[in-house]
Amino acid sequence: MRTPLPIGSVLSLLFLASVAMARAPDARLEVRTLLLSDHPTRATHSIYVSGQVTTVLRFEQDCDPARTKLLGWEGRFEPPLVGGRKVVLEPIRDLGKDERIPLLVTLVDGTEIPFLVSPPLNEEWGWTDQQVNVFKDSKSYDAVLSTLYATLKREERLKEENERLKKEEKSVDHAWATLLVHGEQAKTPFRKERKMVLKNEDMDITIEAYSGPGKTAAVIHLTNTYNERPWKFRDARLTSTRTSDTARPFALRMDRTLLVQGQSGTIAVVADKSAFESKAGLVDLFLEIYREDGLQQVTVMLDHTLIRK
Repeated sequence: MRTPLPIGSVLSLLFLASVAMARAPDARLEVRTLLLSDHPTRATHSIYVSGQVTTVLRFEQDCDPARTKLLGWEGRFEPPLVGGRKVVLEPIRDLGKDERIPLLVTLVDGTEIPFLVSPPLNEEWGWTDQQVNVFKDSKSYDAVLSTLYATLKREERLKEENERLKKEEKSVDHAWATLLVHGEQAKTPFRKERKMVLKNEDMDITIEAYSGPGKTAAVIHLTNTYNERPWKFRDARLTSTRTSDTARPFALRMDRTLLVQGQSGTIAVVADKSAFESKAGLVDLFLEIYREDGLQQVTVMLDHTLIRK
């Protein structure tokens, strides 16, 4: 997908809609453990990298700098750093979706370990590698300890996700957002106040603002007008630039996370008055929608004056 051009403006201090170059501040970074197989036809492992994010590969023994090569790194990466037990990669830019860069790491004992350096997967569970711990001996102390930490981290993430889903099931705001995303405004306490329509080279955007008792809401309609590849939702954040960048709580629902060319989708957000509170009183908040590559697709300014008593 081509990088969209900025299209936004502020209208009546209500909306700010744009397609920006900002990357999601909480894009998923992972510390992983790779256990190498002893089989002679073992698969080549992928390393997932993102532009201007450092990825460190850490091995059990020292690497041989003279025989460790990243093919075709020029113009894509800063010069790779090889020293001690580490190889450091820093892409200058995001790799294209079909770019795969061969990396051959040779240890001082002559062991050659091939990798493919790739862009992050597009799936929701995709990630960027911050550090990859590579072990030849899966039974070594360090390998077992690293695997244990990775397992505990996955279990904690699943536990947090389950708790989040349980809370959403009981959340009134999520129920309102579900009704709004399906066009059932009449069943909610919200009243449509304003509307803005925007177009750019690969997305048509319509934003509607709603006032509500002790709450406000926004409904964003997206239509993918670009046929090279689907658009996919990645993440959303609600923050205030007047106080801090700390994310505020909100409820979000959408009718589809992936839009092929010509397809439309809807995102509904409900924010309680408490999310707008600061030491200086109520402040306006900014809802940021990020697409699959981590770039910001839309920013909507939620006006605190739309909160009715």
